Amino acid sequence: MPNPAVSEFVDFATGLADEARRITQRYFRQPQEISSKSDGTPVTIADLEIEQKARSMIAAHYPGHGVYGEEEGEDNTDSEWLWVIDPIDGTKSFATGKRTFGCLIALLKDRKPVLGIIDMPSLDERWLGIKDQPTLYNGQTCRSAKTHFLEDATLNATTPDMFNSEEWAVFSRVSKLVQFRQFGADCYAYGLLACGFTDLVLEAGLGRFDYLALVPVVEGAGGCISDWQGYPLTFDSAGQALASANKDLHARALAFIDSVQ
Repeated sequence: MPNPAVSEFVDFATGLADEARRITQRYFRQPQEISSKSDGTPVTIADLEIEQKARSMIAAHYPGHGVYGEEEGEDNTDSEWLWVIDPIDGTKSFATGKRTFGCLIALLKDRKPVLGIIDMPSLDERWLGIKDQPTLYNGQTCRSAKTHFLEDATLNATTPDMFNSEEWAVFSRVSKLVQFRQFGADCYAYGLLACGFTDLVLEAGLGRFDYLALVPVVEGAGGCISDWQGYPLTFDSAGQALASANKDLHARALAFIDSVQ
């Protein structure tokens, strides 16, 4: 029996994002308990409820598919089709009333991302990426920037805390070369890159749920995304990510990173 086309999953993935948006809107800027996970990162009832809802929907519609989520771990991750869910990317922002949190939904085939959604519930912005198709921003095609040189580029990362000392040294060297750097956008930075508003995102310490949904979004907008060595991001990647507005900029960024490591 042939595999279903990725496009057949778009409506379902969008439905997952819609449900996540409804749940976050119910809890955002409302009194709530913030707990700490074993790794010290925060989790809220909204994180848990979104992932539980997504898992129940996937089990009902695609019982043979695997699921990997930030809050409840893995289930059948050797499946040909695998959903990877970050219910709230930027829980610290969500918990402190900042609007730059998102929901990340990825669908993998054979451990490689073929569909990705970045949804920003509080900003009413959504990016949909499908492998080998143009990325859509709120239903309209978007394109990344044509910035070709590092000296002209803007650089983003979520926080300095995500880097170990060696990675921070590399990030700092890149920072000194670009036009300027910014922190604090979480997954939103990758959506802004897809729309041409920023040029580079350089991050480390990412979980699979943090980076897999970003791949089809960035690539479908004309950008490039890989690990720091230039290898494609898959389920088995180590958690370093470089996203660039185009192939030329990406090649120059990789070459510079290699020269300073």
